[in-house]
Amino acid sequence: MEIGELFLLAIGLSMDACAVAASNGISHRGLAPGEPLATAGVFGGFQGLMPLLGYLAGSRFLRYMARADHIIALMLLGYLGGRMLWAGLAGGDNDSPASPEFCWKTLLLQGVATSIDALAVGVSLAALEAPILFAAGFIAAVTFCCTLLGLWLGRACGPSLGSRAQVLGGGILVGIGVKIFLEHTLL
Repeated sequence: MEIGELFLLAIGLSMDACAVAASNGISHRGLAPGEPLATAGVFGGFQGLMPLLGYLAGSRFLRYMARADHIIALMLLGYLGGRMLWAGLAGGDNDSPASPEFCWKTLLLQGVATSIDALAVGVSLAALEAPILFAAGFIAAVTFCCTLLGLWLGRACGPSLGSRAQVLGGGILVGIGVKIFLEHTLL
């Protein structure tokens, strides 16, 4: 696998993480200085870890995981997005709602949900006999950068959204979960 192909693969894998990060940036207005790096680290870490697991587990494990990965992603992102939607809609017409707090549990669930599809990539990389440590590290680095970009875009747009920020962020998470589910069930 050439570096250009690996870059396109990494960009494709990182798009869900980038969109979730943008959602976080929209709804979490008061991120502390280290929180964007923590978010990018978690998302990049999971995107790098999952191909390694897929590579090591091979096609046996993937066959079982592929039956449920889209359902798991839908449930996790639906739950997190639903909570954000509920909180945003319950906030009323206040133009500056309380921003949700940074939460490691939520961040870890988002990291898992957005990286499950990378398991299959690991199996594919094994079949191609690609250098998995380089590939996984490269995917993690690209996802790290795309996550920071998503957070920045979300934070830039968030203040203009006012009370709609949490509703939009929650809608994005639910939408990503539905997209993953439909891609795996309809294709």
